[in-house]
Amino acid sequence: ADGPLTVEDARARILLPSRPGAAWLTIRNAGGEDRLVGAESPAADRVEIHTHIHEGGVMMMRRVDAIDVPAGGEAALEPGGDHLMLFGLKAGLKTGGSFPLTLLFEKAGPVTAEVRVAPLAETMPKQKRR
Repeated sequence: ADGPLTVEDARARILLPSRPGAAWLTIRNAGGEDRLVGAESPAADRVEIHTHIHEGGVMMMRRVDAIDVPAGGEAALEPGGDHLMLFGLKAGLKTGGSFPLTLLFEKAGPVTAEVRVAPLAETMPKQKRR
């Protein structure tokens, strides 16, 4: 892409086609601040932005309207944090395969990335080192 926003390390976990999948990626921003306000993919009926929050000691997933992408910085969507939920997945997505995902930004508009369907081990939250 020749715009200010680039998407790196886009990967998805798809356990069963009948269940929602999840996608993670890093958005690098060479320009002014922006916001990720939505996403769409031909591989899914619906894509939503979600985050994990702690409420009363319990991890809960909550849909959010947008994710801020700081000027000259990055926004990391990763396991255990912000992520994209993929609902109504089309059949035939397998580990090692890929699908296009278009991220919709408030200012930059649409940016499309190729998302790799990753093995389960690559999509687990990183263990915190003690």
